[in-house]
Amino acid sequence: MEFISTEIEDVILVRPIVYEDKRGFFTETFRVDKFVKAGILKPFVQDNLSRSVKNTLRGLHYQVIQPQAKLVMVTHGEILDVAVDVRRDSPNFGKYVSYRLSDKNREMLYIPEGFAHGFFVLSDEATFLYKCNDYYNPAGERGIRWDDPQVNIDWPDAPPVLSAKDQNLPFLSDLKSEDLPR
Repeated sequence: MEFISTEIEDVILVRPIVYEDKRGFFTETFRVDKFVKAGILKPFVQDNLSRSVKNTLRGLHYQVIQPQAKLVMVTHGEILDVAVDVRRDSPNFGKYVSYRLSDKNREMLYIPEGFAHGFFVLSDEATFLYKCNDYYNPAGERGIRWDDPQVNIDWPDAPPVLSAKDQNLPFLSDLKSEDLPR
């Protein structure tokens, strides 16, 4: 398993070793000792699975109560995965990284607490699996608009399929200090 730094140092691309033959493949997707050695120390306590159709955009979500770090991967299909630094005191505040994750490249992205997260489905459908290091708390859920001009994410050109909630998220500049993680 290889842990690769990204443009925002706390976000880590995880590239597993994959063993393939005529029967299929095998890979480790998570191993505590390797994650601890890479500096990812908090244990994961919750797994979530979602399936979405082409052009679905989910996000950009984060929590201020019980903030969650996430380890995200695609088990079927392909997505553009995005992590935006919304930590109010961060030198990278408002900056983002994005990676294509798929069942072909089998890469994963570790997104620490304090980042808004979202993804756009590039394939006909995608199944998305992610681990969280704290429990979901609806009272602490926050988000920012997917098309925030301050963040200026380079999304695919196709019109996104959005939930009503995601269509109505605030812009980063409209958030109060208490709605941003430290």
